[in-house]
Amino acid sequence: MLFFGIIINVDSLETQLQNRYDVKLGVDVLAEEQFKPLWGKKIALVSNQTGRSRAMQPTVDLLAAHDSCQLVSVLTPEHGYYSAARAGEHVNDSGQTLRGAKLHSLYAGSRRPSQAMLESCDIVVFELQDVGLRSYTFLGTLYHVMDACAEYGKPLYVLDRPNPLGGELTDGNVLDSGISSFVGIVPVPYLHGCTFGELATMINREGWLPIPDGDSVARSCELTVISMQNWERWMLWEDTDLVWTPTSPYVPSVDAIRGMAMTGIYGELSLLNIGIGYTLPFQMFGMPEFNMEFFQELIRGKAFPGIILVPTEFRPFYGKYSGEQCVGFFLKYYSHRKFKPYTSGLELVLALRKTHPELFIDTLVSENSQAMFTKVTGNAEFFTMLYGGAKDDELRSILHKGLAEYQSLRRKYFLYE
Repeated sequence: MLFFGIIINVDSLETQLQNRYDVKLGVDVLAEEQFKPLWGKKIALVSNQTGRSRAMQPTVDLLAAHDSCQLVSVLTPEHGYYSAARAGEHVNDSGQTLRGAKLHSLYAGSRRPSQAMLESCDIVVFELQDVGLRSYTFLGTLYHVMDACAEYGKPLYVLDRPNPLGGELTDGNVLDSGISSFVGIVPVPYLHGCTFGELATMINREGWLPIPDGDSVARSCELTVISMQNWERWMLWEDTDLVWTPTSPYVPSVDAIRGMAMTGIYGELSLLNIGIGYTLPFQMFGMPEFNMEFFQELIRGKAFPGIILVPTEFRPFYGKYSGEQCVGFFLKYYSHRKFKPYTSGLELVLALRKTHPELFIDTLVSENSQAMFTKVTGNAEFFTMLYGGAKDDELRSILHKGLAEYQSLRRKYFLYE
């Protein structure tokens, strides 16, 4: 092809680009090795429908079909294997099988694998698609699986997958010491900017697993991370050319994750509808009697990098304001190197507090909702300050608490540049 006197080999260029960005997942790397590290082993697989190869082959199928190892059980996280159960809904699949392997739910009672669940296996293989947010319970599942493997002497293999928000974005405060729950289990910011392989290594080496009774040292598990190939920290999900598989009913797309990072914590307070119960979960922001004119005046001139607020109306099918016509915004996202959804979410809520102060009365919020908000935000003061009339800058001051120290810490555990 001749173009301005320069000969361009289009096929060669496309091949180079494809080779550079042909992201191979941990499971793809393992499959290329014919699963050699697993030969002769009985395997307990922690996964769900997001555990797939680049070609969309379920990891459970790949392992079940391989003659050199034996898949004996599949342990599933919140939402079940097919990611169909709603948030918080217990999944009891006791007695069921998948590809001949016994199913065990890690969201039916205990969140931690029992000794009985692991007694028939030689090793544990972990593969779940993370969303990059501290409050998403898959991180809690990873933590508890690591702890169980450490206690019961089971080697753990983590098949790494991309952080869909990329490896450069971090935002929000680090979890306060003393606040630990299934939605906030390790001291990382709300958007941690790591893969599960990196986080697992960090958890192990930083001594974040529990300290057994009578001991002075935290547990650690025998950990092997099967790293990806060709994934780089700057990559967003869209740069990988991977197909997104929903991680839950409310996360049908990566834009839903971006919306969750922006408004998800405020859903715990039920201030307004954030798209749950509508066709665009975490991508709507509104209510029936919204003073849009004043709200828009308050946010005019404020920077929301990577976010477009599109005025609209919508009617939720269920949930908050079910069947009512809501006025508000459609949250549209685009690539921007200064994208900070957690920070931007606070700015929206600060404007909402000025627009509709009647929503910010603490007696309107149940004790359970207050407690959950504290667990999700990872800060003991946030709720009291937000509802107690603290100044905007006082709330902004806690937004990035501990973030600089975390940035330095996480670099020690980078598996990708």
